Amino acid sequence: MSTAEATGSSDIDPIWAGDGSHLPDWFVDALAVPREEGFVTVEGAQVHYLRWGDRAKPGILMAHGFLAHARCWAFIAPFLAADYQVVAYDLAGMGDSDARAGIDGDGRGREMIAVAEATGLFNGDAPPVIIGHSFGAGVAVTAMTLAAERFAGAIICDLMIMRPEALAAYWRGGRGSPGSGDPNKPASRYPDYPTARARYVLAPPQPAGEPFLMNYMAYHSLRRDGDAWTWKFAPAVFARGNSSDEWMTMGRRVAAAPGRLAIVHGEQSALFGSDSAAYLRELGAGTIPIVAVPNARHHLMLDEPLAFATALRSILALWRSAR
Repeated sequence: MSTAEATGSSDIDPIWAGDGSHLPDWFVDALAVPREEGFVTVEGAQVHYLRWGDRAKPGILMAHGFLAHARCWAFIAPFLAADYQVVAYDLAGMGDSDARAGIDGDGRGREMIAVAEATGLFNGDAPPVIIGHSFGAGVAVTAMTLAAERFAGAIICDLMIMRPEALAAYWRGGRGSPGSGDPNKPASRYPDYPTARARYVLAPPQPAGEPFLMNYMAYHSLRRDGDAWTWKFAPAVFARGNSSDEWMTMGRRVAAAPGRLAIVHGEQSALFGSDSAAYLRELGAGTIPIVAVPNARHHLMLDEPLAFATALRSILALWRSAR
């Protein structure tokens, strides 16, 4: 394992932040919280991670959404770091992690378990908690199904859960399933950063409640490649096999998952709403607490970051006191 000490201050780059005068103090302070950055090796591939907090404290493992990266947690994790050691990692083929074959479905769940192992999150007196957003929340459900006994629980954040007929209608409306795309299409290249930034959009489409966070996420989704800019994710991540079956059965998978679960979602989310909650109750998941973040859509951390962090802290505190 190779690591390097860093504060997050380098994340505030003039390319996206200008002189930084418009950035709120809470965000600047969050990025200034000391963190470790490095790589662990999982099945011969390099997996990039960030870590905050004291290694002697209980652990949290955070996973991001599809085509995103670990820095979506960089301004959320510091609010948890006083009481926990927090590790956020880039899923295979996304962010700064290597792409590799055979990483879909159970493979991503095994990767999550391996990252927790490699970063030492299983070494403490208390097992770690998983926090996953969207696609990463689906990975968390898989990891819990494979090894619930190794985790203290999972907080599932705005995972797409709909009745099968509602999900089919959603897809017929022109919205592709997570992972839909051409794995053989070469990565797009742009002549300069402004051109590339103009192509960065959220899925599902929505405005960001905090536009400067959208700029931050876009910048860290791109990389220089010679004189051009291109996306960090590898096109190979679109090779997802039976992804539609996976999402059609997500409600049942969550209801049947072992271990302790909680759900946090945006009150205005297009992917998890009041009927999603009702559907889970019908499937027998009546003991899973479900918390809606007011005024937030699917991308909770971009819409209401402080409210989202508070919801996470509240669930973690209740679980910790119960334990």
